[in-house]
Amino acid sequence: MRIGILGTGALAEGLGRAWVQAGHEVVIGGRSRAKADALAERLGATARAAAPRAAVAERDAVLLAVLWTGVEDVLRSAGANEGTLAGVPLIDPTNAVEHGVGVLLTEQGDSAAARIAAAAPGAQVVKAFHLYPAAQWARPPADGAGADTSAPTVAICGDDEAALRVVSDLVRDVGGVPATLGTLVRARQLEEVAGFVIGLAFAGFDPASAIPRVPTGTVSA
Repeated sequence: MRIGILGTGALAEGLGRAWVQAGHEVVIGGRSRAKADALAERLGATARAAAPRAAVAERDAVLLAVLWTGVEDVLRSAGANEGTLAGVPLIDPTNAVEHGVGVLLTEQGDSAAARIAAAAPGAQVVKAFHLYPAAQWARPPADGAGADTSAPTVAICGDDEAALRVVSDLVRDVGGVPATLGTLVRARQLEEVAGFVIGLAFAGFDPASAIPRVPTGTVSA
């Protein structure tokens, strides 16, 4: 695929490297061209840097890999408000949470994903990759990881079936297992889970210890 990445941080590098290794073409568009050039050079192979607007042009998918505070600026620089992302799967891994606390910064009933969809008219927003740290995707996926029960499950949601299929394929390419939980109205729930995990971690608790292990298929209505 032809993938655009808006951002030059750890997540952009982790997923970008994994997708390059999977054979995809990656174009990095950052607010700093120097940082975009440096990241593209580190990724090598099929990676290159471009201005944000060029990075999203004619892409099969775009990853929005910036902090929540930078979302509005980078989308504007990519021309999203002008429709440059219309019809494109836009992957949203952002966490709009108070640092060290995990409380969501969006208003009750609102979600970061919905805000992003409003700022990028026509884009097919898919919430994904927001729970695991960037280091998770820096590890090479094991052979057959997509069917491996030990592989990380990546919860995703979105309104467009084709976009969900594209993102599911990209999740598998980095060694994850995609789990579609519904339409974009579920994004608020996924973002609350991220806040829960972040809050526990900063409080010194292992988030995994707070979630009961329920064997697959044992839950009934």
